[in-house]
Amino acid sequence: MTKTATALLSAILLFTTACEQTETIDSDAETAPSTVSQLSVEGTQLVNEAGEAVVLRGVSYGWHNWWPRFYNKESVKWLADDWGVDVVRAAMGLHYDEPELTYNAEPEKAVEIISKVVDGAIESGIYVIIDFHSHHLELELAKTFFGDMAAKYGDQPNVIYEIYNEPIDDSWTELKAYAKEVIEVIREHDPDNIILVGNPHWDQDLHIVADDQIKGVSNIMYTLHYYAATHGDYLRERGDYALSKGAPIFISESAGMEASGDGPMDYEAWQIWQDWAEKNKLSWITWSVADKDETCSFLYPSASDTGPWEEKDLKESAKATRAILRKKAGLD
Repeated sequence: MTKTATALLSAILLFTTACEQTETIDSDAETAPSTVSQLSVEGTQLVNEAGEAVVLRGVSYGWHNWWPRFYNKESVKWLADDWGVDVVRAAMGLHYDEPELTYNAEPEKAVEIISKVVDGAIESGIYVIIDFHSHHLELELAKTFFGDMAAKYGDQPNVIYEIYNEPIDDSWTELKAYAKEVIEVIREHDPDNIILVGNPHWDQDLHIVADDQIKGVSNIMYTLHYYAATHGDYLRERGDYALSKGAPIFISESAGMEASGDGPMDYEAWQIWQDWAEKNKLSWITWSVADKDETCSFLYPSASDTGPWEEKDLKESAKATRAILRKKAGLD
């Protein structure tokens, strides 16, 4: 059955306006058809099958190779039900100093871990970003990974592909060529799900992308990453410029502290970013479901692998993120 036909069987279309968040739909059957709307891009806007603006709001899991304990269907369901997320991001890690469980060292195990979150999102009736979480250009690994993921999940409208997390030193010329090849591999199996494309210097050179966008492909968006205590007006101005040039933006990683992931929360700066995203109807993801000793990691080591997570398990950033998400989802 095609994704469009499956979605038409659903009783509910998710996301009726840009500022509303979908009701969570649970499924006990692993083979139950997806209940989310097929997404597409019109102009700079993410939209559902009815052509209505969609704003996804959710959280990212930490690197799968460091925090595999949280990669399970139960934690996804808890985030959907209790936090009110309508999207999660599964960060498939590549790492060279500590290769255990990384995709470059143990690809089958990495895919097994990532798939638990993808399957959990489908069952919970939310969207999921499959993220190639690398800081280095790995074309052949990416083509293999996304070819496999698209073949496995390409008929599920829940799935979004993020083909390169936070390039650092690669030029846009190099990244554009990389993106074209990876997109081609994905489209062999999946003709229409959203693809997120990274850009130079930690997904912050959107002004360069805006003047040299990828042509001839549909349903792609460009990623912007910010950490509110570090990144300010200049990055929003780059985002404004990209939007003015017709470049769609998806904030696939963000948080309220400095770019190191540590230090105090800057609530004033974070609110400015939140307001900017809402004004422009931009989807956003906050980092991260992990228990590292740093501000951006949501959980203390006391947190269970699967949830439920109690107040004592949540760090300050988790409590703040959860409050925002629950309010947007209409849970509070």
